[in-house]
Amino acid sequence: MKIAYKLIGSEMKTHKGFQWELGKWYETTGEGGLCSPGWLHFYNDPLVGMFMNPIHANIKNPRLFRAEVKGKFLDDHGLKCGYTKARLVEELTVPQISPVQRVRFAIFCVKEVYKEKKWNKWADNWLSGKDRTTNAAWSTKCNFCTSRTTSAASATESAFYATRLALSAEESAFYITRSAASAAESAFYAVRSATIAFYATKSADSAAQSATKSKKIDLIRIARKAMEN
Repeated sequence: MKIAYKLIGSEMKTHKGFQWELGKWYETTGEGGLCSPGWLHFYNDPLVGMFMNPIHANIKNPRLFRAEVKGKFLDDHGLKCGYTKARLVEELTVPQISPVQRVRFAIFCVKEVYKEKKWNKWADNWLSGKDRTTNAAWSTKCNFCTSRTTSAASATESAFYATRLALSAEESAFYITRSAASAAESAFYAVRSATIAFYATKSADSAAQSATKSKKIDLIRIARKAMEN
């Protein structure tokens, strides 16, 4: 039996209020595109699901389930997938992902498809912690602002903005959890972190879709690598 992973809201409901129950089999037709009612939507890996959630269902405080899946299969560049028959078999602990880890995921994805030397040098410096300054981030803009017609450039632009927002990601996390922080201050940093998540995920999506058929990005490997630091 094949295994996949699903993110669900707190009341075990998904798109348009579809109700799931643990252990119950569900079956669809396999008709239409992946986002149509003809498919049950899943992820191949829990971490990939959590990284991609901000631009997919964007479930607030999602629950994570392991599922048994079978029937027809449809894949979207490894970003998400669909099956026509499935049941939830076990609830799992939801991985906690920091803003910095989201940006690492974005940069690793973009590096798979964008080989411009200056940008990659900056990316390596950011990943290593050698240079995460605002000036260093802004200096990369000139490398892709004139080539927006390519999907790789689009992915790079998303990563750039995600990284620029994440320059103070650690500070954001600190203020969100600081008990003395005012409600307004906490809300500001929470919004900033959500914006980081959105741009980081957009860059990963763009990079995965711009990869050639001969080289599919291994999002599972990248997601695990992003969590290492």
